[in-house]
Amino acid sequence: MRILKALATALALFTLAGTGAVTAAESAQVQPNILLIVADDMGYTDLGSFGGEIHTPNLNRLAEQGLRLTNFHTLPTCAPTRAVLLTGTDNHIAGLGSQLNSAKQQGQPGYEGHLNNRVVTAAEILGASGYRTYMAGKWHLGHEVSQRPAKRGFQETFALLPGGAGHFAEPVALHPAEPVEYSRNGKTLGTLPEDFYSTRAYTEHLMAWLERDANSQSPFFAYLAYTAPHDPLHAPQAYIDKYKGHYDAGYEVLREQRFIALKVSGVLPESVALPVWPRIIPRWASLSAEEKALSSRNMEIYAAMIDYMDEQIGRVFELLRQQGQLDNTLVVFMSDNGPNGLPSTTYPTHDAEYHAQFDNRLQNVGRPSSFPSLAAGWATASSAALSKFKGFITEGGIRTPAIVKPPSVQPAASINSDYVHVADWLPTFLDLAGVHHPSTTDDSIAALRGSSLAPFLRGKTTKLNGSKSRAFEVHGSRAIFKGKWKATQAPPPFSSGEWKLFNIHNDPSESINLAHKEPENLAELIAEHEVYEKEVGVVYDALPIVKPIHDALKILQWLIVAAIFWSMFLQRHHMSPARIGYSLLQIVCLVGLFSAYFNIAGWALIAGLLTEVLILMRKPACASKVCLSLVSCTVLLLILIIKSGYLLIFSL
Repeated sequence: MRILKALATALALFTLAGTGAVTAAESAQVQPNILLIVADDMGYTDLGSFGGEIHTPNLNRLAEQGLRLTNFHTLPTCAPTRAVLLTGTDNHIAGLGSQLNSAKQQGQPGYEGHLNNRVVTAAEILGASGYRTYMAGKWHLGHEVSQRPAKRGFQETFALLPGGAGHFAEPVALHPAEPVEYSRNGKTLGTLPEDFYSTRAYTEHLMAWLERDANSQSPFFAYLAYTAPHDPLHAPQAYIDKYKGHYDAGYEVLREQRFIALKVSGVLPESVALPVWPRIIPRWASLSAEEKALSSRNMEIYAAMIDYMDEQIGRVFELLRQQGQLDNTLVVFMSDNGPNGLPSTTYPTHDAEYHAQFDNRLQNVGRPSSFPSLAAGWATASSAALSKFKGFITEGGIRTPAIVKPPSVQPAASINSDYVHVADWLPTFLDLAGVHHPSTTDDSIAALRGSSLAPFLRGKTTKLNGSKSRAFEVHGSRAIFKGKWKATQAPPPFSSGEWKLFNIHNDPSESINLAHKEPENLAELIAEHEVYEKEVGVVYDALPIVKPIHDALKILQWLIVAAIFWSMFLQRHHMSPARIGYSLLQIVCLVGLFSAYFNIAGWALIAGLLTEVLILMRKPACASKVCLSLVSCTVLLLILIIKSGYLLIFSL
């Protein structure tokens, strides 16, 4: 069946290529080159053009010549974002419904763990229409030979197959269950050159192909997928030294500086306020001198990786300029998700024993034998006014810097704040190239779900996107955007589990939950999200590593409810109306913890628990009653802690 499906897809692509995928009117225009550049785990404010202090002159210049998209969104983790990016559809349709499948999702359609045969990639479509197709960098969309980029339309490839690795020769794996594997045109490479550094290697492979094919009359589609600044944080020493001492003032100061720069540059409106510092992340002043030194060094390495990446991007731009191709090239730059604030031990099999092999002393971090990570403080600074970071459905996890330079024309504005989604890129590429998607002639191929930005880039409209809702789900976390509204739901310990509602235009930090003030708007968005989940085939389940917490919470909830009823039964002859009312209020509040009224229920429970303790201290009670009350207090407080998302943050 899979072979028949692949043959049908190939036939559809061949039919498009041979029977007028490019219309007569469109052929009058020169097809543009397309250069798609993706950074890995880079935060919203890391570029100079987005408020950062890191030296990024080439991307800053690109922003001056093109358009900064300040409301561009991805998914919260790498592989689902890349699946949507290359196919223009939904991650559940493309095969990456989850990056880590639960037992419930395993084997289900849309959860294959690699790009499936229901979708076609940008390279497959454009290649069938006469484009040269190149891919250098991180793939993360399938390990088997049949799943590699060489089998998904890319004619030249140099690919890192897993989600990440060390950046020098003999690279270390992110975790033992995902070994490092590089592929060249579908064949696994045994060794890497001694002077290998990932960012330079990806760049030079692409440049070599462009130089070799300089005389070709065909346009090109190049996918340059860097692994910078993904952990482990590694960079050439000279670039690390460039930032020595630059971050000694700490992450809180950096966050404030970048927030001010965001406003000065016009990326954020003046009305946006900087949210309070997350109280669970340690203040810089509370760290020891040794902790500060190591932490600031990690940030120096992170900055060095971005600096070096910008320099390499500049080499590609210069080559295209020398070849006379840059003006006719659509250039897109983006990050696949927000900065990574989680420790390396959150990778599935990266345990303490595995981590112990690395030399993460101050004098060694950034070198091949180290495995440093950014950590929550610097990731929060990188997100600045946005909440949290990679892995979360909050804006810090899914709103990333994006720049687009249209071919041949200067955009009317340098900044645009309209909502744009990663699924919009492929429709845009096809529109500008004058190529139709194969789903228009073959119903077995999944249709595009994104919207073309080409009319805006050509100056034919003043808005990038319409008012339709845009929804997604990954790892049990849900979000939907419509106009100024954003509704979210995330399971513990990532959030409280209830649906929340935000006016994302006025409150990009998601500080004010309007769920109980705007119930009709929230209900409308929830209903639309339910329709979306049915359309794309969501198999809803929490991330495997947090599912036990989620299930335990529900069990604890009902155990406490049962305990309260049992206590009421035992004391039925002695309970006052006030005591009965208090017990019933506890039950209501327990249910409220799993609703939009979480905060109100939580404060009510805390007040009740304090009252309970005071009563027990002042008035003697039987041992069983005291024990039951103390157990209830302890378990209820545990629920409050986990439901608030604190358990996860404590591990940072």
